[in-house]
Amino acid sequence: MDWYHSVFELIDMRSFSNLWFWIALAVVWSTASHWVLGVPWDFVLRARREGGQFEADLEDLVRIYTTRLLYIARVSGLWLLGFGCFFLTMLGMLGFWYDFEFGQALFLLGFPMSIVGALSLNTAKLIRENEEVGDALYRRLHKHRIIVQIIGMISIFITALWGMFQNLAVGPFG
Repeated sequence: MDWYHSVFELIDMRSFSNLWFWIALAVVWSTASHWVLGVPWDFVLRARREGGQFEADLEDLVRIYTTRLLYIARVSGLWLLGFGCFFLTMLGMLGFWYDFEFGQALFLLGFPMSIVGALSLNTAKLIRENEEVGDALYRRLHKHRIIVQIIGMISIFITALWGMFQNLAVGPFG
């Protein structure tokens, strides 16, 4: 019975007092900021700095990822939207109506990422419609990345405030 207690002490379901939640939050937003429409940001910087084959590769990679994203949205977008709304509503209700802290934590991770998903879809649509290449493509990807970082900062701030409130209101022993 000691191993059972040790495992649940390590993986605590009280998310906001758990170090693993904050590590996951940092990894999610770091990853979202680094991968712009599926393209690593260092690849965008290298293509802008060196041009030539790197720029051609970047344009090909962006074309591939925007085509993929727009295809998924066209084929199964309504289903994904419906399931996404269902799960976010379920997490919101479990978390904030029924006061389930793990649901609150997942909602505070998932809701802003759904905004980033909608932003990515819009950016892919704009890149495709305007057939952006070169400097216009760099500006569009840079703008997308800045907006994702702003959403991330706001999300981390709100999550930290809510987590501190939960830890102070509930207390250290649940």
